[in-house]
Amino acid sequence: MLSISNIFLRRAGPGLAAALACATLAVAQPATTPPATPVAAPAAPAAPASAPAAAPAAATAAATAASAPVAPPVPTPGAAPAGLDQRVQDIKAEVIRLNRDLLVLEEELLFPAGTQVALFVSMDVGKLFELESVQIKLDDKVVAAHLYTPLQVQALHRGGVQRIFVGNLKAGDHSIDAFFTGRGPHTRDYKRGVTMKFEKGTEPKYIELRIKDSLQRLQPEFEVKVW
Repeated sequence: MLSISNIFLRRAGPGLAAALACATLAVAQPATTPPATPVAAPAAPAAPASAPAAAPAAATAAATAASAPVAPPVPTPGAAPAGLDQRVQDIKAEVIRLNRDLLVLEEELLFPAGTQVALFVSMDVGKLFELESVQIKLDDKVVAAHLYTPLQVQALHRGGVQRIFVGNLKAGDHSIDAFFTGRGPHTRDYKRGVTMKFEKGTEPKYIELRIKDSLQRLQPEFEVKVW
């Protein structure tokens, strides 16, 4: 028994039968999908160039450095100019000279030459007497008293002279009494006094109270010298 499809193909002719056979074969065979062509992944965006970004940053840093205040140079200690040091030394010397002149002028105004009298204390060797204090009277009036330190005594031993009093005396006859207290030979307490009369004229009067050793007597001696 012929199928309906075969009867139809005989009546339709050979051309149509061939077309139907191809269609039937295409339907009978499953369609083959062509392999997919691999697609490359999109490339990552390129990093921006660093040069254009670095240029604005450098320009900003330069502008900031230009606008920032510049600190003044710090002077190095001890690096003062030699000229400034010389000026300071000159000023010091000038001040000392002016101070000396003022003292001299003050003495001339307070103690004129016609009435001036000055008293001094000195030592000649002084090994037999360790001076501790001095008291001086002019015309029975105490005008000076001094308590000595060991350093002051050493200065007198080295030839120093102490001006212990300066004042005014009118012209005429006057007397001076000086009392010395200290330690004598064998560290014994020692107190001696000396008295002298002198005449004051119109010129300044200078009186020196000197302590010296008597090698013959092994005792200290005290004398008054007017000049």
